[in-house]
Amino acid sequence: MKIEGVELRRVALPLALPFRTSFGTETARDVLLVRVVTSDAEGWGECVAMADPLYSPEYVEGAADVLRRFLVPALPRIADAHAAERAMLPFKGHRMAKAALETAVLDAELRAAGTSLAAYLGASASRVPCGVSVGIMDSVPALLDVVAGYVAEGYVRVKLKIEPGWEVAPVRAVRERFGDDLLLQVDANAAFTLADAPLLARLDPFDLLLIEQPLAEDDLVQHAALARRLRTPLCLDEAIESAAHAAAAISLGSCAVVNVKPGRVGGYLEARRIHDLCRAHGLPVWCGGMLETGIGRAANLALSALPGFTLPGDTSASSRYFTEDITEPFVLDDGHLTVPTGPGIGVAPRPDRLADVTTDSEWIPL
Repeated sequence: MKIEGVELRRVALPLALPFRTSFGTETARDVLLVRVVTSDAEGWGECVAMADPLYSPEYVEGAADVLRRFLVPALPRIADAHAAERAMLPFKGHRMAKAALETAVLDAELRAAGTSLAAYLGASASRVPCGVSVGIMDSVPALLDVVAGYVAEGYVRVKLKIEPGWEVAPVRAVRERFGDDLLLQVDANAAFTLADAPLLARLDPFDLLLIEQPLAEDDLVQHAALARRLRTPLCLDEAIESAAHAAAAISLGSCAVVNVKPGRVGGYLEARRIHDLCRAHGLPVWCGGMLETGIGRAANLALSALPGFTLPGDTSASSRYFTEDITEPFVLDDGHLTVPTGPGIGVAPRPDRLADVTTDSEWIPL
């Protein structure tokens, strides 16, 4: 497959509702899209980096810069996704930028072959159960109203963002209001320390699916110590950037569940390796979300259809985040979303909508 060039396109999308986590509040998404044009087809990828380096060291402007200066020029003129992955290996870090470029190359490759991403990855499901991530609220009554709305929409799992001072009370309130049948988990985004173990242990009676990334992202050892002190399974998110990290976490006993975010681990090829590793060790995995547009959401649905993804992911409907997406919207059906079956990721941006929200575009020829 001969690559002619790469387009970097920035789009601005307001969120349907502000999304607050332990590290900040987002009201809009500054999204970097990558379009790869080849002799046979074109493909799309989405960079999930935030505007500021808060979730990870990566941020949108930095991702655009490393793509422009290093990653795109390193692509072989004749390439597939594996060749693109190898070409980017010498450059340290920048996994979200790498994932966007790799996905765009893979999308073009699969479109030319007439193969869906789901089939390529080895999907075993045609639809996947969907959870929803609920940000930190100003009050417990406001939280209960928001959760009630999502439960009414049919989401099969609810994830609550937590931080010190907003942990036990919101979880207790949701359990009391919606009962034990609601699949419920929490996500700390590394907001606690091992000294908070007694506080986190107060979540054990609420029968949570998991506690996600309670401690620092670079501390597998203390996560292992915390895991021994809690009944609730620990899940790692920010701490897992590769299959090697996942293997280390499993060896240390740092987690019982892994959240797989393709952008965080460098792409869907590495995400599949983590899935295969965890499945071999009997650890369930699920697909996390980064407020993706329909481009990233479509690819995440393909990944979520693999057999090891036994827990509902954050692959929510388009309306959860945007009043109008850049692709045709993904709509919840009985708590599930359908996995795209068209070639590649199975969707493409709507030209009219893309034109409306584009803030910048540049073409990089090879």
